[in-house]
Amino acid sequence: MKTSLTQLLVHLDASPQAVQRLEAACRIGQSHGAAVTALYAVTPRFVELPFSPEVGQGIAAALREIDDEQRIRARTAFEQSLATTGSSAAWAEVRDDPIMAAFAQQALYADLLVLGQHDPSSTSADGVSSDFSETVMTASGRPALILPYIGAAPNFGETVVIAWKPTREAAQAVSAALPFLQRARSIHVLAWSGAEEAAIGGDRLDLNGYFKLRGVEATWHREGEEPEALGDLLLSRAFDLGADLLVMGCYGHGRAREWILGGTSRTVLRSMTLPVLMAH
Repeated sequence: MKTSLTQLLVHLDASPQAVQRLEAACRIGQSHGAAVTALYAVTPRFVELPFSPEVGQGIAAALREIDDEQRIRARTAFEQSLATTGSSAAWAEVRDDPIMAAFAQQALYADLLVLGQHDPSSTSADGVSSDFSETVMTASGRPALILPYIGAAPNFGETVVIAWKPTREAAQAVSAALPFLQRARSIHVLAWSGAEEAAIGGDRLDLNGYFKLRGVEATWHREGEEPEALGDLLLSRAFDLGADLLVMGCYGHGRAREWILGGTSRTVLRSMTLPVLMAH
């Protein structure tokens, strides 16, 4: 029995990558029979201004006008994309700050989020924080498909690499990825030693059994001791295996609005060139 997605939530802003995310979400929605909602979430410009008596109503009004024009451009790009591809998606927008909290609340009702990797060439004027994806995943607890800012092949998900360790985060990522795994042509599981397994007598549960019950076949790669620079090695191994989708847990801890990631997660999010399905 195949696992299905029912609701996708894709983040929109005014960047060119937003249309790529929308089109990817629509393709997934069509393939899996899922509804797609595009949520425009951008921090208003006046919120970023330091408080000052010199910032009068005229400046605030001008900034709001720029924000309105940006939102209209994003809505136009949204409608043009749907018209061109013949896809279907609903439009929604966050109307007030903080945008990440509002997006995370809406994420509670989605099976999968479609987010974007931070583009290092973007600026704060774009209205999207560099830690948007990580913060939303943490606040909502929902899995996210993160697309690289350089773009992704339209048919990604044919060759999947899973970074496995017996942890909550990795298990949630694998569970969220099942709709993709059940349709993939090949699946590779990368596992490094070092994570302790509980001592269980009799017929213990494991990932192989989990896959078998769900009609998934995977090739295992036992990689030895976990290296210190695991993120770089993980991306290198995914490239060697011809992967077009990486599935992994996202590790770290939050501190107010700042997100402190573990080294592996941070490296992957910074250097990824393929879509990554993550769960925290």
